[in-house]
Amino acid sequence: MSETVSFGYSEVSPAEKTEKVGEVFARVARRYDIMNDAMSGGMHRLWKDRFVARVKPRAGESILDMAGGTGDIAFRMHKHGAAVTVSDINPSMLEVGQQRAEKRGLEGLEWSVQNAETLSFADKSFDAYTIAFGIRNVTHIDQALAEAHRVLKRGGRFFCLEFSTTVWPGFKDIYDAYSHKVVPKLGKVIADDEVSYRYLIESIRRFPDMERFKAMIAVAGFVQVKAEPILGGLVAIHSGWKI
Repeated sequence: MSETVSFGYSEVSPAEKTEKVGEVFARVARRYDIMNDAMSGGMHRLWKDRFVARVKPRAGESILDMAGGTGDIAFRMHKHGAAVTVSDINPSMLEVGQQRAEKRGLEGLEWSVQNAETLSFADKSFDAYTIAFGIRNVTHIDQALAEAHRVLKRGGRFFCLEFSTTVWPGFKDIYDAYSHKVVPKLGKVIADDEVSYRYLIESIRRFPDMERFKAMIAVAGFVQVKAEPILGGLVAIHSGWKI
């Protein structure tokens, strides 16, 4: 049988998923940041601050921010003097990020269209690799993790911020109801796109929980793999080192 992968709650071919995910982010690019504020009540800003604090970007470091889209993580790391390459498979997302950088007067960021599964960068190119709210949309997560390991230098660090599965009793049920019933409606009102945001919520449900994702990172070759839950695991920061 031919391989299938998840696209939300549906099973599709790998090529079809890559195409469909591209279409989703092309549609939501212009309203992506506004929707992030609406969906999380602005909390995504605090999660991203916490994430970058864990990365500890330093002046002179070379960092790849994969699925960097509109630049939220890259801008935060740029403040610390790191040389950041912002990569995304979707040119529309990168275009929005570049426009935001220009408005803020941020210079020195590199922008590159890249597929996380087949990066064009040479081995051992970066001191750190970050990916925030992007890896669940990758067609083959194991291949993306292997590529992250390949492009990192020895001693390089991997950090991933992603939705996961909260283990807080009661809160999980409330969040499930909110995400499935309210978020798509917000997408319709704010971005005129209910379907895309229904997929994004479904993709969260299909993503591995914290322990399974930790195991996948370890299989890719990283050591000292950790998972730091936020809101009981609603969001998690995963990290690992290349030795």
